[in-house]
Amino acid sequence: MTTRDTPRSRLRAGDLLPTGTLGLRSRTFRAVLSGLGIAIGIASIVAVLGVTRSSQSHLLAQIERLGTNLLTVGNGTDRDGGEVRLPTMATPMIRDVPAVLSVAPTAKLDDVDVYRNDHVPAGRTGGRAVRTCDASLLATLDGALLTGRFLDASPYPVTVLGYEAATTLGINDVDGGPRVWLGDHWYTVVGILMPFPLAPEIDQSALVSFASAERFLGYDGHPSRLYVRADPDHVSEVAGLLAGAANPVDPPQVEVSRPSDALTAQLAVKEAGAGLFLGLSAIALLVGAIGIANVMVISVLERRTEIGLRRALGAARGHVAAQFLTESLVLSGLGGGAGILIGTAVTVAMSASHGWAVLIPPEALWGGAVVSVAAGAIAGLYPALRAANVPPTDALRTA
Repeated sequence: MTTRDTPRSRLRAGDLLPTGTLGLRSRTFRAVLSGLGIAIGIASIVAVLGVTRSSQSHLLAQIERLGTNLLTVGNGTDRDGGEVRLPTMATPMIRDVPAVLSVAPTAKLDDVDVYRNDHVPAGRTGGRAVRTCDASLLATLDGALLTGRFLDASPYPVTVLGYEAATTLGINDVDGGPRVWLGDHWYTVVGILMPFPLAPEIDQSALVSFASAERFLGYDGHPSRLYVRADPDHVSEVAGLLAGAANPVDPPQVEVSRPSDALTAQLAVKEAGAGLFLGLSAIALLVGAIGIANVMVISVLERRTEIGLRRALGAARGHVAAQFLTESLVLSGLGGGAGILIGTAVTVAMSASHGWAVLIPPEALWGGAVVSVAAGAIAGLYPALRAANVPPTDALRTA
């Protein structure tokens, strides 16, 4: 007498997706809420990486355009904290330093203010300053004029306004020869500068020539800050020589700095901020995965009868586990896809508002998809195993 083997139950691959999404289709609103946590986490990751990369690219392009070979030499301080003025011969001595390409001396006139007219109360300067310079400043800073012309060596009472100074004074162009009240004298505005990212103090200043400052404003010839362009291949060597060249008697009382270091520091700050936000995004993703796991556990409890009936009809434990694991993977996959779209949209919007090029790292896109699927697999593993171990007789008894 022969016995035939009991046929094994099979679950075709084509039936797995419809079966695995049955719970999602029957409880759509709950599925949307569950996938929202994953979507928020993935969207945060994509947006943080995209916005950070776009802003960093803009800063790097700005640094490359402006150059890293600009150095400044300024007044230092003594041991008592008092300001030590640069010698009057600092400019020609620095010009003699090897690998120095150009030098632009300036001086801030501390007791001189600029106002829109002579009726503005004293002290309401709006943060503006008055500085004296010569024609070398524009070339050394690689600057440009928004309108008008730059200063020459004439002693006439004319001024060129920095971008921010012109804005606060309410002057947009030089047509008609607008005048400002500068150091108890009327000065005609002959030009307005474009912004100087590496010299923001110039943006806030009204500039006058050395001859005009000596004639009308009591300038004594001491510079307070010099802008130095060095050979790009010898910036560090030049920086080390500037203090001694500017003040051979007491080099430590000269302040030498590199303005591009401020932009480089901004890159470091952005990277640190991105790390913080990525940590918060990971927490949001973890919360989303826990939410999916919770929903799947509840789904197993609610569908015990369905599980028992399927087991009674021949479904193997693996088939039941595959059904619930598929449901979790689909839920997290849809949430991850939505998160990638949202994060991309946020990056595009932020980049457009700041004038950045849109740069989203490819790893943020495929990484977001992989992480969302992995989160779904981890979140759905326990509920799937729990569903597979439901005894069919107990499940049907509770129907």
